[in-house]
Amino acid sequence: MNPLLIAILVVFGLAAILCVIRIIRGPSILDRTVASDVLLTEVMCVLGADMAINGHTRNIPVMLIIAAVGVFASISVARYVARRDNTAP
Repeated sequence: MNPLLIAILVVFGLAAILCVIRIIRGPSILDRTVASDVLLTEVMCVLGADMAINGHTRNIPVMLIIAAVGVFASISVARYVARRDNTAP
């Protein structure tokens, strides 16, 4: 395995662990949503780094699906929180 890819995996792995901790301990649902978005972005960055280092484009459909899931999940949570905040007296 390429040493550059190993370094990338270590750095993004540490960041992913911190995101998972934020998802578990986040004080609000918005904190958890932002942490899950960051986690999805890290996965996309690792896939992109793998494509750049190894010179292929096989991961592009996976990256598009991950990006779509992240966007739709964030929009759903934001709409849920906005409705919940509007109904409170």
